[in-house]
Amino acid sequence: MQIKLIQGEQGRISAKQVQESINPIFDWLTNTRLVCIENTGNRAGGSYYSLSQMQELSAVCKKNKLSFHLDGARIFNAIVENDYTTKDIGPLFDSISVCLSKGLGAPIGSVLLGDKEFIRKSRRVRKVFGGGMRQAGYLAAAGVYALDNHVERLKEDHRRAKELSSIINKLDYVNDVLPVDTNILIFNLKEHVNPEQFLQKLADKNIKAVSFGKQAIRFVTHLDFTDGMLVEVEKVLKQF
Repeated sequence: MQIKLIQGEQGRISAKQVQESINPIFDWLTNTRLVCIENTGNRAGGSYYSLSQMQELSAVCKKNKLSFHLDGARIFNAIVENDYTTKDIGPLFDSISVCLSKGLGAPIGSVLLGDKEFIRKSRRVRKVFGGGMRQAGYLAAAGVYALDNHVERLKEDHRRAKELSSIINKLDYVNDVLPVDTNILIFNLKEHVNPEQFLQKLADKNIKAVSFGKQAIRFVTHLDFTDGMLVEVEKVLKQF
């Protein structure tokens, strides 16, 4: 199996790039079979695809008989920032994965979507790898509650992330901040700042963040992050 990674724009690839990356049919080349996209993009700072971009990608996949998968771990973050719905997105893909424990706030769980035959095969693969869980109804109930109550409130996470971005942009020890579209905020510390020491100082104040390579730091706003906490984070950041 050969995996091609396409250099996109802020985590997004185009239909043209996919078309150009499809292998010609030669005996010595692997057959191109699958296209995967992530919406929203984690390492791209929560960027999202527009409906028209996904439609164009889907059309290329159908034309070339390629399977099209959506890593939709944070798909509802994209939905509340756009004018499309789950019904608009569903028909574009052959399979979709959705995480219920990120922005939606369920304690655990992800959902895999596809047609009946795809799900049948997926269940078999899960079983082969030892997957399976008893009393899963409790987890399903939490997931249903999250879907019923925590989708629209994702806009609050996005607002706080953008406010936090404005704060961080003004700090003299920060080099730059990636554009903030949803609830993920990635910024780069200046070269003289040690990322590990920076993260430890945050942890000492009970502020959780992660290193994202070299000088990059990632913050994620979520269900349990309040306006009051945002004020406290601002105070701590300004003390460095």
